[in-house]
Amino acid sequence: MTPRGFDRSLYIQPFDHRGSFETGMFGWKGALNPEQTAQIAAAKQVIYEGFNAAIAAGVPRQKAGILVDEQFGAAILRDAAERGYITASPAEKSGQEEFDFEYGEDFARHVEAFRPTFCKVLVRYNTEGDQALNRRQAARLKRLSDYLAAKGRSLFLFELLVPAEEAQIEEVKGDRKAYDLEIRPRLMIEAICELQDAGVEPDVWKIEGLDRREDCQKIVAAARRGGRDKVGCIILGRNADDEQVREWLTTAASVPGFIGFAVGRTDFWEPLVGWRDKKTSREAAVAEIARHYREFVDVFESARVRASAA
Repeated sequence: MTPRGFDRSLYIQPFDHRGSFETGMFGWKGALNPEQTAQIAAAKQVIYEGFNAAIAAGVPRQKAGILVDEQFGAAILRDAAERGYITASPAEKSGQEEFDFEYGEDFARHVEAFRPTFCKVLVRYNTEGDQALNRRQAARLKRLSDYLAAKGRSLFLFELLVPAEEAQIEEVKGDRKAYDLEIRPRLMIEAICELQDAGVEPDVWKIEGLDRREDCQKIVAAARRGGRDKVGCIILGRNADDEQVREWLTTAASVPGFIGFAVGRTDFWEPLVGWRDKKTSREAAVAEIARHYREFVDVFESARVRASAA
């Protein structure tokens, strides 16, 4: 196995959302017309301006990155690369229960066109779920993993979601919080190991928030098993409220191997809705997005310093 990994600080502003922008932000269904496509691209530009404002206000450039899609953010990806930012772009179809490539057999050409720092996938994978589904997904993901390892131009960022099976929810009497606390951590570890054994080798695992430090430690141990000593983990936001995200960041930051976060909608959704509805100026929306992002960076870095001093 070729050693993989990325273990430097990584603070990502993700806005690669596609389906949730079309339906959730704008309420559109079906194929988009050029005007609608341009509207979504313009909204993403506001988020990007917030990111730039945060960099200008002191967020370390070498630790900061964006995750945005080619469909609505091609110009942003190009500009970010020119500025020397860390960039990431998704390879998966949006809104699908089963992982598949956004551009089918042509996936490699699209990676090559932008050469992002990271090629990202979002995958729903429950080891106690549909085994045939898991095998199909793992086979596609191995293709991507092998391609990225061979080409060496983009690293592999893997967003792992573990949706609960009906029997698992019944086990905790319908309590979703109990599932997240008592069952999901084990399933995440199993998924990481199963995917690694199938030949899927991310450089960074993007992980749903964990409430207990010991669960974060176990996730890192799984991600780094078998000589994968440089593989990093980051926390995603799950569209949770500010308080919950801060708790997840604080917990993860205290664990070596957790190198940062990717928090999107918690950061930008409300300011962007205000701008969309013309209740907030563009400048105010940009400033609010920048403030949120900077605060999450500060929360993570402060928690890491406290843990190091303890």
